[in-house]
Amino acid sequence: MNGPRHRILAIRYGHHLRKAAANFLGGDDHATDMPLDYYVWAIVRDQGPPIVVDTGFDAETAARRGRQLVRPVADGLAVAGIDVAAVEDVIVTHMHFDHAGSLGLFPKARFHIQDAEMAFCTGRAMTERMVRAPFDAKPVAEMVHLLFGDRVVFHAGTSHIAPGVTVHHLGGHTAGLQAVEVSTARGPVILASDAAHLYANITRAVPFPIVIDIPAYLASHKRLLELGGDLDHVIPGHDPLVLAQFPPAGPDIARVDLPPARPISECL
Repeated sequence: MNGPRHRILAIRYGHHLRKAAANFLGGDDHATDMPLDYYVWAIVRDQGPPIVVDTGFDAETAARRGRQLVRPVADGLAVAGIDVAAVEDVIVTHMHFDHAGSLGLFPKARFHIQDAEMAFCTGRAMTERMVRAPFDAKPVAEMVHLLFGDRVVFHAGTSHIAPGVTVHHLGGHTAGLQAVEVSTARGPVILASDAAHLYANITRAVPFPIVIDIPAYLASHKRLLELGGDLDHVIPGHDPLVLAQFPPAGPDIARVDLPPARPISECL
């Protein structure tokens, strides 16, 4: 394969115990446990500084929202060899509390976001309590301050961030969610973020309950598979299978640029 062969680290920082019914729009007939894991991702490039995808939440937010903070985001990145003070580019897939809650960790970074997401989280939609529930005002305000500090880079649709790193606008979960396509030794790997919380959201064709546009959400799953080729090349935003099936690279860290131990389709 020609082109860059980047490494990708999925770094778990949080966890939430919950039942399967909480993970599917309309519920689920099974009262089984189906927890969520919370990740940030680091793209360790062939050349150039690493790119961080999403910034997670902090201890105060974890306590307020009833989530378990497994390890502070900065500590997890440090274990992975990433110096937050040296990071130059952070891709924010969307502005929900668990993906944009620690923007201040990166004092030198530019923050990449879709036009549609910034307009969504600062606009009329936020007057609706149910729509704004997954957003926290503080990171939204921080992103506005970063904008006024010339540290926000806007994208509309598909954009190339760096060689072998491309973002794609995928609607449904929020107005401006962007997935990240990364060139690796095994081909393109798609960091889906919350275009799919779990592999099961894709295989069952049932959205996660936080969704603003169901047809767009389901179309995003088709696009993820078009970009990646199969489930093994798509990395959902919150699935514990990521840590369970992809090669470990440290405590609570997985190498998703490498193939899973078993095909994901056999694990569902």
